Amino acid sequence: MITNKKDPRYEKWRWTIFGLTWIAYAGFYLTRKAFPIAKVGILEDASIDIGKAEMGAIDGAYGVAYAIGQFVWGMAGDRFGSRPIVLGGMFASVIVSVAMGLSTHVILFGFLFFLQGLCQSTGWAPLIKNMSEWFSQDERGRVFGFWSTNYVIGGMAGSALAGYVAYLFGDWRFAFFSSAIALFIILIVFFLFQKNKPQDIGLPSIALYHGETTAALEKDASSIDEPEGSWKGICRVFRDPMILRIGIAYFLLKPTRYAILFWGPVMAYEKLGTNIGKSALISTAFEASGPISAICAGYASDRLFQSRRMPVIVPSLFGLSLVLFSFTTLTELGGAWAMAIAFFAIGMLLHAPETLMSGAAAVDFGTRKGAGSAVGFVNGSGSIGQILGLSLPGVISAAFGWGVLFTTFGIAALMGALILLPKWNAVPAKDNEDTEVRP
Repeated sequence: MITNKKDPRYEKWRWTIFGLTWIAYAGFYLTRKAFPIAKVGILEDASIDIGKAEMGAIDGAYGVAYAIGQFVWGMAGDRFGSRPIVLGGMFASVIVSVAMGLSTHVILFGFLFFLQGLCQSTGWAPLIKNMSEWFSQDERGRVFGFWSTNYVIGGMAGSALAGYVAYLFGDWRFAFFSSAIALFIILIVFFLFQKNKPQDIGLPSIALYHGETTAALEKDASSIDEPEGSWKGICRVFRDPMILRIGIAYFLLKPTRYAILFWGPVMAYEKLGTNIGKSALISTAFEASGPISAICAGYASDRLFQSRRMPVIVPSLFGLSLVLFSFTTLTELGGAWAMAIAFFAIGMLLHAPETLMSGAAAVDFGTRKGAGSAVGFVNGSGSIGQILGLSLPGVISAAFGWGVLFTTFGIAALMGALILLPKWNAVPAKDNEDTEVRP
Protein backbone atom coordinates (compact mmCIF):
# COMPACT_ATOMS: atom_id res chain seq x y z
CA MET A 1 0.00 0.00 0.00
CA ILE A 2 1.30 3.48 -0.89
CA THR A 3 2.14 5.50 2.22
CA ASN A 4 0.83 9.05 2.73
CA LYS A 5 4.22 10.45 3.69
CA LYS A 6 5.85 12.00 0.63
CA ASP A 7 9.38 13.22 0.05
CA PRO A 8 9.28 16.37 -2.15
CA ARG A 9 12.61 15.50 -3.80
CA TYR A 10 11.48 11.95 -4.53
CA GLU A 11 8.16 13.14 -5.94
CA LYS A 12 9.88 15.74 -8.13
CA TRP A 13 12.13 13.07 -9.60
CA ARG A 14 9.26 10.64 -10.14
CA TRP A 15 7.32 13.10 -12.28
CA THR A 16 10.47 14.28 -14.00
CA ILE A 17 11.06 10.69 -15.11
CA PHE A 18 7.40 10.41 -16.14
CA GLY A 19 7.77 13.49 -18.34
CA LEU A 20 11.12 12.51 -19.80
CA THR A 21 10.06 8.97 -20.69
CA TRP A 22 6.71 10.20 -22.04
CA ILE A 23 8.32 12.68 -24.41
CA ALA A 24 11.05 10.18 -25.32
CA TYR A 25 8.56 7.61 -26.56
CA ALA A 26 6.45 10.26 -28.28
CA GLY A 27 9.71 11.42 -29.90
CA PHE A 28 10.36 8.03 -31.43
CA TYR A 29 7.15 8.51 -33.43
CA LEU A 30 8.63 11.58 -35.10
CA THR A 31 11.12 9.51 -37.09
CA ARG A 32 8.74 6.54 -37.31
CA LYS A 33 6.09 8.56 -39.16
CA ALA A 34 8.51 10.27 -41.58
CA PHE A 35 8.38 7.51 -44.20
CA PRO A 36 4.56 7.13 -44.23
CA ILE A 37 4.23 10.90 -44.70
CA ALA A 38 6.98 11.05 -47.35
CA LYS A 39 5.40 8.25 -49.43
CA VAL A 40 3.25 10.59 -51.52
CA GLY A 41 6.24 12.75 -52.44
CA ILE A 42 8.42 9.73 -53.16
CA LEU A 43 5.78 8.25 -55.48
CA GLU A 44 5.64 11.56 -57.37
CA ASP A 45 9.44 11.86 -57.62
CA ALA A 46 10.38 10.89 -61.17
CA SER A 47 13.98 10.27 -60.15
CA ILE A 48 13.01 7.33 -57.91
CA ASP A 49 11.72 4.08 -59.40
CA ILE A 50 9.40 2.83 -56.68
CA GLY A 51 5.74 1.80 -56.51
CA LYS A 52 3.13 0.86 -53.92
CA ALA A 53 4.14 -2.81 -53.98
CA GLU A 54 7.74 -1.94 -53.15
CA MET A 55 6.58 0.40 -50.40
CA GLY A 56 4.50 -2.41 -48.94
CA ALA A 57 7.58 -4.63 -48.88
CA ILE A 58 9.54 -1.85 -47.16
CA ASP A 59 6.82 -1.56 -44.50
CA GLY A 60 7.04 -5.33 -44.05
CA ALA A 61 10.80 -5.15 -43.49
CA TYR A 62 10.20 -2.53 -40.82
CA GLY A 63 7.60 -4.75 -39.12
CA VAL A 64 9.92 -7.77 -39.00
CA ALA A 65 12.77 -5.71 -37.54
CA TYR A 66 10.47 -4.12 -34.97
CA ALA A 67 9.25 -7.52 -33.77
CA ILE A 68 12.81 -8.87 -33.47
CA GLY A 69 13.95 -5.75 -31.65
CA GLN A 70 11.20 -5.96 -29.04
CA PHE A 71 12.57 -9.28 -27.77
CA VAL A 72 16.22 -8.19 -27.94
CA TRP A 73 16.01 -4.69 -26.45
CA GLY A 74 13.66 -5.74 -23.66
CA MET A 75 16.29 -8.16 -22.38
CA ALA A 76 19.04 -5.60 -22.96
CA GLY A 77 17.13 -3.06 -20.86
CA ASP A 78 17.15 -5.47 -17.93
CA ARG A 79 20.83 -6.32 -18.32
CA PHE A 80 22.28 -2.87 -19.04
CA GLY A 81 19.61 -0.42 -17.88
CA SER A 82 17.25 1.71 -19.90
CA ARG A 83 19.57 4.66 -20.44
CA PRO A 84 22.14 3.26 -22.91
CA ILE A 85 19.50 1.35 -24.90
CA VAL A 86 17.15 4.31 -25.34
CA LEU A 87 19.90 6.83 -26.04
CA GLY A 88 21.55 4.48 -28.53
CA GLY A 89 18.22 3.83 -30.23
CA MET A 90 17.41 7.53 -30.49
CA PHE A 91 20.81 8.42 -31.93
CA ALA A 92 20.70 5.60 -34.47
CA SER A 93 17.14 6.56 -35.42
CA VAL A 94 18.27 10.13 -36.12
CA ILE A 95 21.12 8.90 -38.36
CA VAL A 96 18.86 6.47 -40.23
CA SER A 97 16.20 9.15 -40.78
CA VAL A 98 18.77 11.52 -42.30
CA ALA A 99 20.09 8.69 -44.47
CA MET A 100 16.57 7.92 -45.73
CA GLY A 101 16.17 11.58 -46.64
CA LEU A 102 19.29 11.29 -48.80
CA SER A 103 18.29 7.98 -50.40
CA THR A 104 17.20 7.42 -53.99
CA HIS A 105 17.05 3.61 -54.38
CA VAL A 106 14.29 1.23 -53.33
CA ILE A 107 16.70 -1.38 -51.91
CA LEU A 108 18.41 1.26 -49.80
CA PHE A 109 15.03 2.47 -48.53
CA GLY A 110 14.19 -1.10 -47.52
CA PHE A 111 17.50 -1.66 -45.74
CA LEU A 112 17.31 1.66 -43.90
CA PHE A 113 13.68 1.22 -42.84
CA PHE A 114 14.60 -2.24 -41.53
CA LEU A 115 17.27 -0.52 -39.41
CA GLN A 116 14.69 2.07 -38.35
CA GLY A 117 12.52 -0.78 -37.09
CA LEU A 118 15.37 -1.96 -34.88
CA CYS A 119 15.89 1.60 -33.64
CA GLN A 120 12.21 2.17 -32.90
CA SER A 121 11.97 -1.04 -30.88
CA THR A 122 14.47 0.34 -28.33
CA GLY A 123 11.73 2.59 -27.00
CA TRP A 124 8.76 0.86 -25.40
CA ALA A 125 10.18 -1.96 -23.26
CA PRO A 126 13.23 -0.09 -21.87
CA LEU A 127 11.14 3.01 -21.11
CA ILE A 128 8.48 0.92 -19.35
CA LYS A 129 11.36 -0.65 -17.42
CA ASN A 130 12.51 2.87 -16.46
CA MET A 131 9.01 3.81 -15.31
CA SER A 132 8.64 0.63 -13.25
CA GLU A 133 11.63 1.65 -11.12
CA TRP A 134 9.84 4.87 -10.07
CA PHE A 135 6.19 3.78 -9.78
CA SER A 136 4.92 0.86 -7.70
CA GLN A 137 2.35 -1.81 -8.39
CA ASP A 138 -0.56 -0.14 -6.57
CA GLU A 139 -0.39 2.96 -8.79
CA ARG A 140 0.98 1.41 -11.97
CA GLY A 141 -2.31 0.93 -13.79
CA ARG A 142 -3.47 4.54 -13.70
CA VAL A 143 0.02 6.02 -14.11
CA PHE A 144 0.74 3.84 -17.15
CA GLY A 145 -2.71 4.68 -18.48
CA PHE A 146 -1.81 8.38 -18.64
CA TRP A 147 1.72 7.56 -19.81
CA SER A 148 0.41 5.48 -22.72
CA THR A 149 -1.14 8.55 -24.32
CA ASN A 150 2.36 9.21 -25.70
CA TYR A 151 2.03 6.95 -28.73
CA VAL A 152 -1.23 8.54 -29.89
CA ILE A 153 -0.05 12.12 -29.40
CA GLY A 154 3.42 11.28 -30.71
CA GLY A 155 1.93 9.74 -33.83
CA MET A 156 -0.21 12.78 -34.53
CA ALA A 157 2.68 15.16 -33.84
CA GLY A 158 5.01 13.13 -36.05
CA SER A 159 2.59 13.22 -38.96
CA ALA A 160 1.89 16.94 -38.53
CA LEU A 161 5.56 17.93 -38.29
CA ALA A 162 6.78 15.83 -41.20
CA GLY A 163 3.86 16.82 -43.41
CA TYR A 164 4.06 20.55 -42.66
CA VAL A 165 7.82 20.89 -43.12
CA ALA A 166 7.83 18.79 -46.31
CA TYR A 167 5.04 20.99 -47.68
CA LEU A 168 6.79 24.19 -46.56
CA PHE A 169 10.01 23.30 -48.39
CA GLY A 170 8.26 21.53 -51.26
CA ASP A 171 10.47 18.45 -50.86
CA TRP A 172 9.62 15.07 -49.27
CA ARG A 173 13.17 14.76 -47.97
CA PHE A 174 12.50 17.38 -45.32
CA ALA A 175 9.98 15.04 -43.72
CA PHE A 176 12.98 12.94 -42.70
CA PHE A 177 15.32 15.82 -41.89
CA SER A 178 12.85 17.72 -39.68
CA SER A 179 11.92 14.57 -37.75
CA ALA A 180 15.58 13.77 -37.16
CA ILE A 181 16.29 17.26 -35.81
CA ALA A 182 13.30 17.14 -33.44
CA LEU A 183 14.26 13.72 -32.06
CA PHE A 184 17.87 14.83 -31.62
CA ILE A 185 16.71 17.70 -29.39
CA ILE A 186 14.71 15.24 -27.28
CA LEU A 187 17.78 12.97 -27.13
CA ILE A 188 19.83 15.80 -25.59
CA VAL A 189 17.19 16.51 -22.93
CA PHE A 190 16.92 12.81 -22.11
CA PHE A 191 20.72 12.52 -21.86
CA LEU A 192 20.98 15.45 -19.46
CA PHE A 193 18.20 14.61 -17.00
CA GLN A 194 17.14 10.93 -17.13
CA LYS A 195 18.05 8.46 -14.38
CA ASN A 196 17.45 4.71 -14.47
CA LYS A 197 16.33 4.28 -10.86
CA PRO A 198 16.07 6.18 -7.56
CA GLN A 199 19.16 4.47 -6.18
CA ASP A 200 21.27 6.16 -8.90
CA ILE A 201 20.82 9.51 -7.14
CA GLY A 202 20.93 8.29 -3.55
CA LEU A 203 17.21 7.73 -3.06
CA PRO A 204 15.67 4.50 -1.73
CA SER A 205 13.99 2.04 -4.08
CA ILE A 206 10.31 2.57 -4.82
CA ALA A 207 9.55 -0.51 -2.70
CA LEU A 208 11.17 1.08 0.36
CA TYR A 209 9.68 4.50 -0.37
CA HIS A 210 6.15 3.08 -0.52
CA GLY A 211 6.65 0.71 2.42
CA GLU A 212 5.87 -2.49 0.57
CA THR A 213 5.86 -5.92 2.22
CA THR A 214 8.91 -7.38 3.90
CA ALA A 215 9.06 -10.17 1.34
CA ALA A 216 9.09 -7.65 -1.49
CA LEU A 217 11.87 -5.67 0.18
CA GLU A 218 13.96 -8.80 0.63
CA LYS A 219 13.52 -9.63 -3.05
CA ASP A 220 14.58 -6.05 -3.88
CA ALA A 221 17.68 -6.15 -1.70
CA SER A 222 21.15 -6.10 -3.22
CA SER A 223 22.10 -9.34 -1.51
CA ILE A 224 19.67 -11.44 -3.55
CA ASP A 225 21.26 -14.37 -5.36
CA GLU A 226 19.65 -13.48 -8.67
CA PRO A 227 21.10 -10.12 -9.79
CA GLU A 228 19.10 -7.79 -11.96
CA GLY A 229 19.52 -8.55 -15.65
CA SER A 230 20.91 -12.04 -15.11
CA TRP A 231 20.18 -14.67 -17.76
CA LYS A 232 18.60 -16.79 -15.05
CA GLY A 233 16.16 -14.02 -14.27
CA ILE A 234 15.40 -13.36 -17.93
CA CYS A 235 14.73 -17.05 -18.58
CA ARG A 236 12.46 -17.15 -15.54
CA VAL A 237 10.42 -14.30 -17.03
CA PHE A 238 10.08 -16.09 -20.37
CA ARG A 239 8.88 -19.27 -18.60
CA ASP A 240 6.35 -17.48 -16.43
CA PRO A 241 2.88 -18.89 -17.27
CA MET A 242 1.18 -15.51 -16.96
CA ILE A 243 3.69 -13.78 -19.25
CA LEU A 244 3.13 -16.54 -21.82
CA ARG A 245 -0.66 -16.17 -21.57
CA ILE A 246 -0.50 -12.39 -21.90
CA GLY A 247 1.90 -12.68 -24.85
CA ILE A 248 -0.43 -15.06 -26.71
CA ALA A 249 -3.48 -12.89 -26.01
CA TYR A 250 -1.61 -9.80 -27.19
CA PHE A 251 -0.58 -11.59 -30.38
CA LEU A 252 -4.26 -12.31 -31.03
CA LEU A 253 -5.31 -8.71 -30.33
CA LYS A 254 -2.70 -6.74 -32.26
CA PRO A 255 -3.82 -7.56 -35.84
CA THR A 256 -7.16 -5.82 -35.27
CA ARG A 257 -5.52 -2.56 -34.23
CA TYR A 258 -3.16 -2.36 -37.18
CA ALA A 259 -5.77 -3.48 -39.67
CA ILE A 260 -7.98 -0.55 -38.71
CA LEU A 261 -5.08 1.91 -38.46
CA PHE A 262 -3.80 1.12 -41.95
CA TRP A 263 -6.99 -0.02 -43.69
CA GLY A 264 -9.75 1.93 -41.92
CA PRO A 265 -10.11 4.60 -44.62
CA VAL A 266 -10.25 1.90 -47.30
CA MET A 267 -12.98 0.08 -45.36
CA ALA A 268 -15.04 3.27 -45.18
CA TYR A 269 -14.50 4.05 -48.85
CA GLU A 270 -15.49 0.59 -50.06
CA LYS A 271 -18.47 0.10 -47.73
CA LEU A 272 -19.88 3.64 -47.84
CA GLY A 273 -18.51 5.17 -51.03
CA THR A 274 -17.16 8.19 -49.11
CA ASN A 275 -14.37 10.39 -50.50
CA ILE A 276 -10.79 10.21 -49.22
CA GLY A 277 -11.27 13.04 -46.71
CA LYS A 278 -14.46 11.70 -45.18
CA SER A 279 -13.12 8.15 -45.18
CA ALA A 280 -10.06 9.28 -43.22
CA LEU A 281 -12.22 11.27 -40.80
CA ILE A 282 -14.46 8.28 -40.09
CA SER A 283 -11.46 6.04 -39.35
CA THR A 284 -9.95 8.57 -36.89
CA ALA A 285 -12.75 7.71 -34.47
CA PHE A 286 -10.76 4.56 -33.69
CA GLU A 287 -7.62 6.49 -32.70
CA ALA A 288 -9.57 9.18 -30.83
CA SER A 289 -10.70 6.56 -28.32
CA GLY A 290 -7.13 5.60 -27.40
CA PRO A 291 -6.26 8.06 -24.60
CA ILE A 292 -9.73 7.84 -23.03
CA SER A 293 -9.68 4.05 -23.00
CA ALA A 294 -6.12 3.78 -21.65
CA ILE A 295 -6.73 6.20 -18.78
CA CYS A 296 -10.07 4.62 -17.77
CA ALA A 297 -8.64 1.09 -17.92
CA GLY A 298 -5.64 1.95 -15.76
CA TYR A 299 -7.75 3.75 -13.18
CA ALA A 300 -10.30 0.93 -13.01
CA SER A 301 -7.66 -1.78 -12.60
CA ASP A 302 -6.04 0.10 -9.69
CA ARG A 303 -9.02 1.57 -7.88
CA LEU A 304 -11.87 -0.84 -8.57
CA PHE A 305 -9.97 -4.13 -8.76
CA GLN A 306 -7.01 -3.54 -6.39
CA SER A 307 -4.30 -3.69 -9.08
CA ARG A 308 -5.80 -6.75 -10.77
CA ARG A 309 -5.65 -6.27 -14.54
CA MET A 310 -7.68 -9.25 -15.77
CA PRO A 311 -11.10 -7.96 -14.58
CA VAL A 312 -10.61 -5.10 -17.05
CA ILE A 313 -8.84 -7.01 -19.82
CA VAL A 314 -11.15 -10.04 -20.08
CA PRO A 315 -14.54 -8.25 -20.27
CA SER A 316 -13.03 -5.79 -22.76
CA LEU A 317 -11.94 -8.65 -25.02
CA PHE A 318 -15.36 -10.30 -24.79
CA GLY A 319 -17.03 -6.99 -25.63
CA LEU A 320 -14.60 -6.39 -28.48
CA SER A 321 -15.41 -9.77 -30.00
CA LEU A 322 -19.13 -8.97 -29.96
CA VAL A 323 -18.63 -5.62 -31.73
CA LEU A 324 -16.35 -7.22 -34.31
CA PHE A 325 -18.85 -10.00 -35.00
CA SER A 326 -21.63 -7.44 -35.53
CA PHE A 327 -19.54 -4.84 -37.40
CA THR A 328 -20.97 -5.54 -40.85
CA THR A 329 -24.59 -5.46 -39.65
CA LEU A 330 -24.08 -2.25 -37.66
CA THR A 331 -22.38 -0.37 -40.48
CA GLU A 332 -24.81 -1.47 -43.16
CA LEU A 333 -27.79 -0.26 -41.17
CA GLY A 334 -26.50 3.15 -40.11
CA GLY A 335 -24.10 4.52 -42.70
CA ALA A 336 -21.20 6.86 -41.91
CA TRP A 337 -22.23 7.71 -38.35
CA ALA A 338 -22.74 4.05 -37.49
CA MET A 339 -19.28 3.17 -38.84
CA ALA A 340 -17.64 6.00 -36.89
CA ILE A 341 -19.40 4.87 -33.69
CA ALA A 342 -18.41 1.25 -34.39
CA PHE A 343 -14.77 2.29 -34.89
CA PHE A 344 -14.88 4.30 -31.65
CA ALA A 345 -16.39 1.34 -29.76
CA ILE A 346 -13.75 -1.00 -31.15
CA GLY A 347 -11.08 1.48 -30.06
CA MET A 348 -12.47 1.77 -26.53
CA LEU A 349 -12.65 -2.00 -26.11
CA LEU A 350 -9.28 -2.64 -27.77
CA HIS A 351 -7.02 0.05 -26.30
CA ALA A 352 -7.97 -0.85 -22.72
CA PRO A 353 -6.61 -4.43 -22.80
CA GLU A 354 -3.78 -3.41 -25.12
CA THR A 355 -2.49 -0.75 -22.73
CA LEU A 356 -2.72 -3.02 -19.69
CA MET A 357 -1.20 -6.10 -21.34
CA SER A 358 1.73 -4.22 -22.89
CA GLY A 359 2.44 -2.19 -19.77
CA ALA A 360 1.18 -2.71 -16.24
CA ALA A 361 0.29 -6.42 -16.48
CA ALA A 362 3.60 -7.34 -18.12
CA VAL A 363 5.56 -5.44 -15.47
CA ASP A 364 3.45 -6.85 -12.62
CA PHE A 365 4.21 -10.46 -13.51
CA GLY A 366 7.70 -9.81 -14.88
CA THR A 367 8.56 -7.81 -11.71
CA ARG A 368 10.75 -4.70 -11.72
CA LYS A 369 13.87 -6.79 -12.20
CA GLY A 370 12.44 -8.49 -15.27
CA ALA A 371 10.24 -5.65 -16.50
CA GLY A 372 12.16 -5.04 -19.70
CA SER A 373 12.21 -8.71 -20.68
CA ALA A 374 8.53 -9.18 -19.84
CA VAL A 375 7.39 -6.10 -21.75
CA GLY A 376 9.71 -6.98 -24.62
CA PHE A 377 8.31 -10.51 -24.85
CA VAL A 378 4.68 -9.38 -24.74
CA ASN A 379 5.23 -6.58 -27.26
CA GLY A 380 7.37 -8.80 -29.47
CA SER A 381 4.52 -11.30 -29.58
CA GLY A 382 2.13 -8.48 -30.43
CA SER A 383 4.45 -7.18 -33.13
CA ILE A 384 4.29 -10.55 -34.89
CA GLY A 385 0.52 -10.16 -34.86
CA GLN A 386 0.99 -6.61 -36.14
CA ILE A 387 2.56 -7.99 -39.33
CA LEU A 388 -0.60 -10.05 -39.87
CA GLY A 389 -2.71 -6.97 -39.29
CA LEU A 390 -0.86 -5.19 -42.09
CA SER A 391 -1.07 -8.03 -44.59
CA LEU A 392 -4.32 -9.94 -43.94
CA PRO A 393 -6.86 -7.17 -44.70
CA GLY A 394 -5.89 -6.86 -48.34
CA VAL A 395 -5.88 -10.61 -48.89
CA ILE A 396 -9.04 -11.58 -46.97
CA SER A 397 -11.15 -8.59 -48.03
CA ALA A 398 -10.31 -9.15 -51.70
CA ALA A 399 -11.19 -12.83 -51.55
CA PHE A 400 -14.08 -12.94 -49.06
CA GLY A 401 -15.08 -9.40 -48.10
CA TRP A 402 -14.71 -7.23 -44.99
CA GLY A 403 -17.28 -9.26 -43.05
CA VAL A 404 -15.08 -12.35 -43.02
CA LEU A 405 -12.09 -10.25 -41.92
CA PHE A 406 -13.95 -8.81 -38.92
CA THR A 407 -15.32 -12.23 -38.03
CA THR A 408 -11.74 -13.54 -38.03
CA PHE A 409 -10.65 -10.74 -35.72
CA GLY A 410 -13.68 -11.38 -33.50
CA ILE A 411 -12.68 -15.03 -33.10
CA ALA A 412 -9.13 -13.95 -32.22
CA ALA A 413 -10.38 -11.53 -29.54
CA LEU A 414 -12.65 -14.23 -28.11
CA MET A 415 -9.74 -16.69 -27.95
CA GLY A 416 -7.65 -14.09 -26.11
CA ALA A 417 -10.43 -13.60 -23.56
CA LEU A 418 -10.79 -17.35 -23.00
CA ILE A 419 -7.02 -17.75 -22.54
CA LEU A 420 -6.96 -15.11 -19.79
CA LEU A 421 -10.34 -15.88 -18.17
CA PRO A 422 -8.98 -18.67 -15.85
CA LYS A 423 -6.58 -16.08 -14.39
CA TRP A 424 -9.32 -13.59 -13.54
CA ASN A 425 -8.04 -13.02 -9.99
CA ALA A 426 -4.34 -13.51 -10.65
CA VAL A 427 -1.99 -10.92 -9.19
CA PRO A 428 1.71 -11.23 -8.44
CA ALA A 429 2.78 -11.04 -4.84
CA LYS A 430 3.99 -7.56 -3.96
CA ASP A 431 5.97 -6.27 -6.08
CA ASN A 432 8.95 -8.48 -6.83
CA GLU A 433 7.79 -11.82 -5.52
CA ASP A 434 7.63 -14.61 -8.06
CA THR A 435 4.64 -16.51 -6.75
CA GLU A 436 1.06 -15.83 -7.69
CA VAL A 437 -1.59 -15.16 -5.07
CA ARG A 438 -5.35 -15.05 -5.35
CA PRO A 439 -7.32 -12.63 -3.20
